[in-house]
Amino acid sequence: MLYFSRLKMILIWLAVAATVVLAAPNLFPASTLAKLPDWVPKRQMTLGLDLQGGSHILLRMDPNDLIKDRLQTTRDEIRTLLRDAKVGYTGLAGSGRTVQVRISDPAQIDAAKTALKPLTTPVAAGLFTGGSVQEMTLDDSEPGLLKFSVTDAGIKYRTSTALTQSIEVVERRVNELGTTEPIVQRQGDDRILVQVPGLQDPQRLKEILGQTAKLTFQLVDQSMPVQDALNGRPPAGSTVLYSQDDPPVPYLIENRVIVSGENLADAQATFNSQTNEPVVSFTFDSKGASRFGQATSQNVGKPFAIVLDNQVISAPVIREPILGGSGQISGNFTAQSANDLAVLLRAGALPATLTVIEERTVGPGLGQDSIHAGKVAGIIGSILVVAFMFVAYGFLGFLANVALAVHVAMIIALLSLLGATLTLPGIAGIVLTIGMAVDSNVLIYERIREERRSGRSVIQAIDTGFTKALATIVDSNVTALIATLVLFWIGTGPVKGFAITFAIGILTTVFTAFTFTRLLVSIWLRRARPKELPRAPVTFIPPGTKVPFMGIRRWTFALSTVLSILSVVLFMTVDINYGIDFKGGSLIEVQAKNGNADLADIRGRLTELNIGEVQVQQFGEPTDVLIRVGTQDGGENAEQTVIDKVRGELQDQYDFRRVEVVGPTVSGELAKQGTIAMLVALIGILVYVWFRFEWQFAVGAIIATVHDIVMTLGFFVITGLEFNQSSLAAILTIIGYSLNDTIVVYDRVREDLRKYKKMPLPHLLNNAINETLSRTTLTAVTTILALLALVLFGGEVIRSFTLAMLFGVVFGTYSSIFIAAPLLILFKLRPQAATADEEKPVNGGKAVAT
Repeated sequence: MLYFSRLKMILIWLAVAATVVLAAPNLFPASTLAKLPDWVPKRQMTLGLDLQGGSHILLRMDPNDLIKDRLQTTRDEIRTLLRDAKVGYTGLAGSGRTVQVRISDPAQIDAAKTALKPLTTPVAAGLFTGGSVQEMTLDDSEPGLLKFSVTDAGIKYRTSTALTQSIEVVERRVNELGTTEPIVQRQGDDRILVQVPGLQDPQRLKEILGQTAKLTFQLVDQSMPVQDALNGRPPAGSTVLYSQDDPPVPYLIENRVIVSGENLADAQATFNSQTNEPVVSFTFDSKGASRFGQATSQNVGKPFAIVLDNQVISAPVIREPILGGSGQISGNFTAQSANDLAVLLRAGALPATLTVIEERTVGPGLGQDSIHAGKVAGIIGSILVVAFMFVAYGFLGFLANVALAVHVAMIIALLSLLGATLTLPGIAGIVLTIGMAVDSNVLIYERIREERRSGRSVIQAIDTGFTKALATIVDSNVTALIATLVLFWIGTGPVKGFAITFAIGILTTVFTAFTFTRLLVSIWLRRARPKELPRAPVTFIPPGTKVPFMGIRRWTFALSTVLSILSVVLFMTVDINYGIDFKGGSLIEVQAKNGNADLADIRGRLTELNIGEVQVQQFGEPTDVLIRVGTQDGGENAEQTVIDKVRGELQDQYDFRRVEVVGPTVSGELAKQGTIAMLVALIGILVYVWFRFEWQFAVGAIIATVHDIVMTLGFFVITGLEFNQSSLAAILTIIGYSLNDTIVVYDRVREDLRKYKKMPLPHLLNNAINETLSRTTLTAVTTILALLALVLFGGEVIRSFTLAMLFGVVFGTYSSIFIAAPLLILFKLRPQAATADEEKPVNGGKAVAT
């Protein structure tokens, strides 16, 4: 086990060297790396939006818009097709998902069906989906009445194609803003995710993404005064639309579109040469120029309207035919609004309205503060863990610390190589893996000490220690990895970043703690040829400790039962402090520009806005304030209106450092996903433990884990900490950690079951727990040290996450000893031994009479 061939040693050192080379660019600024030769690796970790600032916006397409447009198109097609076929009709109307028309002459029914057959002809569903889709169905059961209905498959097809088109339009709009490396991705069947790093003005982005930008040129109907149309009923084929002025001016507009935005070739923000006011100059393509020239030639002296998203921008009079294919759109524009309109027109119109259902925006200032806090917490946590390992193991601890440095470098190198995103919880994940990575080293070293105490030589003890620890290392890391993969599946944004970092840390642990540490130890053995294991400055758990844990199991069961019931009762009767991730609403972090923040003033000013429930509290420094606004009754758009109102009220005196908005749709989904995630994680772990052990072990591990989950929920209720997606990440991580601890104990129990065939089960469990007590204690201490650094120095944003983790680690250690192990007696793992006299002392592994 300790022998390494020359090839294997070369490969291991090459892997370490590659790790250092790939991780090194993160130590230098981009400007320095740019000066290096092209062959030098320069790829750095991608910082998440919570570290570099920027906006995360989730948009949802409204299928009702598509249905409405499809019905309008169907009515136009029916009118055209029947007119061309010279078929008389009446009662052409649409409602819901159906358009109906009555054929005047029963003798023309067949001719009408033939003329309208294109409406029900299947359309190709696309190159990749294959097959065809029938968008409309015909119902002719009532004599003389033809009903055309949009099918579910047709709606799905239209939504899919519209979403693809919308993604292209959104990409063009975002790219026109000049942002760096924006991400525009499809999510599900009706959503688009937009992430724009380093964006300074998220409000402008939302305004540009929220507009459909359907531009049309239509004639103004002068057949009656607009006021008469408002008081009575507009003429057939015309609609009253309002201008963008304040107050808005009504216009009677013909429904017929002369030219639409689809015929625009270009649009640019310019200035009027006579008035020097900002305008938008446009140019039509050849088809648009021809139709616009023809329409203006036929309507000289009449006004026409330029309409954007059913609002009249301007309505000039046609003085002369416009034959050049170009013109100007004037209105009450500023330079920026003119430029934004030009951006919208160049990018094209969206096929349907996109609604912001989730927004997470972080200012660059908060991002820098988070990076600094993460660095400080990481450095302090690393120093504490490194110092502790040296104190606990001496020179062997030094070798473990070398492996730990390679472990951290490997995480950074893989994040850089894969282009994965490092988030603030991701930094917490790195710090946490620093505490947990030494767990494998502790397992190995404690096993080595144990083998040495049993009489083996130094080399034999080390070789056997590495061999026997491998299975435990694999089992404990696989269970943690299952929970992490579930977290990656349900997580979004920073939480997903934590899952990626933590998963990489779990995988690299096996290499650095087992393979690389083993190589370092083998090199030391060959060169030093030691006669004894290195002495540790401090012994935390004396060898031969025999604590009668099973003797107090009834008390610990009773204590855990009472605490669990209390936690459940509190959870059911006291409202847990759910964050906006699960109940919807808005969260805004602001920082006073001058002096300390005035909470009473902010609370009073926001209360006057009539935006519902408002909570204002200090957040960290006296200059920082956290504002929570409850979910709005008006739906997704109402949530965005709240942000606009708060920004307008406070932006003169406060900088907006962070904005999170979660609509009711997303919050309901996150709550459902969170519940499913915990169930999937528990089932996956149950299956794995059952596969590796016996059913009693699997059920015991799950009960102990559920105990830890219930305790953590009670902790959230009692402390009032906010329960959000990061808290869910903490619980899933606690599941992994608790099981890691439980598996180590269970692995030793399984080994002792094979070794001591006759030993009563309570004695065997005491023996197994005492044998692993040093490992359990040392691992808990290293993890707690890393978490304490995060709690004290990691910043307010992740404090609830790290506090929950700290609590979970303590209770996870407790449950592994006092819950998971005694349950094996309850489940009669060894029936013939479980009822034996528990008070008989054990000597040399055999029960003897007193």
